[in-house]
Amino acid sequence: MFNQLIEYMKLHLISLEQDSEKIWNAMDQIDDLNSEEYERLNIEDIRNGGEQSATRHLLSVATDIMEKTKGN
Repeated sequence: MFNQLIEYMKLHLISLEQDSEKIWNAMDQIDDLNSEEYERLNIEDIRNGGEQSATRHLLSVATDIMEKTKGN
């Protein structure tokens, strides 16, 4: 069951990375960097980056726990 959680986190991270790429592509299409749409995408990008950081951290902790419990 623990392995399933780790695999889910890996897939979730891939999804977040794909979302980030879509956000950046959308931002590249906007000429007016002061527009509401650009600001909305910028905020979404910041949120997405935070989610990626948190997911990477949790994945790292879960992997460490799994490795430690293998030795017991």
